[in-house]
Amino acid sequence: MKVIVTGSLGNISKPLTKELVAKGHAVTVISSKKEKQTDIEALGATAAIGSLEEVDFLVSTFSGADAVYCMVPPNNYFDLNLDLLAYYRRLGNNYARAIEQSGVKRVVNLSSIGAHLEKGSGILLGAHDVEQILNKLSSDVAITHLRPTSFYYNLFGYVDTIKAVGFSRGEASPTIAANYGADDQIPWVSPIDIAAVIAEEIATPHVGRKVRYVASEELTANETARILGAAIGKPELKWIIVSNAQMLGSLKSAGMNPQIAAGLVEMYASLHSGLLAEDYYRNKPTVMGKVKLADFAKEFAAAF
Repeated sequence: MKVIVTGSLGNISKPLTKELVAKGHAVTVISSKKEKQTDIEALGATAAIGSLEEVDFLVSTFSGADAVYCMVPPNNYFDLNLDLLAYYRRLGNNYARAIEQSGVKRVVNLSSIGAHLEKGSGILLGAHDVEQILNKLSSDVAITHLRPTSFYYNLFGYVDTIKAVGFSRGEASPTIAANYGADDQIPWVSPIDIAAVIAEEIATPHVGRKVRYVASEELTANETARILGAAIGKPELKWIIVSNAQMLGSLKSAGMNPQIAAGLVEMYASLHSGLLAEDYYRNKPTVMGKVKLADFAKEFAAAF
């Protein structure tokens, strides 16, 4: 099969490209950075250097492909001029136009847990919007919306908090602090497990629309903290819950775009309330991924 992979050589796209090439597929990887071409070709793939903002480039690259894996790349949350939801909608529309004009009939779209929600999910409303945009394509385009859960590597964002010891509450021991945590159940996922599911979906004949969740391990926040704490030599590490206002103030004081900060707080609050994961628990995967938090904890410790 001829497969198009977006996301350059990111956390998901790199292992995905390796797996697809190993299975004998002809893979083209889209990247906006010319300097990535050598690395892409070293994996046995073809590089298509261009911007996801340019529909003509996407149409040209998608033409003749049997399948496309599409995702909206991360953006700069500290860009005060960024309208994150508009960015999602813009790229979603670009993908839809390119898929339609190129005649691609098989699509795997990287969505997110919480994408079933029309409100209350914060920044994840962008994933919901992209799903809705793609669903308007002709019914002869087979689409799998892949909804991963919370990414292990997002935990890297708490390194500074752990090192700071406490979060405006005078905590005496190292903490992870957010407006969710403690005994909240968190379904975690590794990008390696996501890549494996994408490769499986690309090779699986399908008709119409499909939603598939992917997760690696379900743990409470306290269990998560214990595993990370053991890995970094801080067995006393705790995960405390702070108020929405505290969380918002912390993100804003760090210089984050206020609109995005509010969206993150709403997203975390919906995870705390259970709203975000309600559809996941109704349709959870029958088999969890292979990469467990204890495996990721080794990476976390190396970076700590």
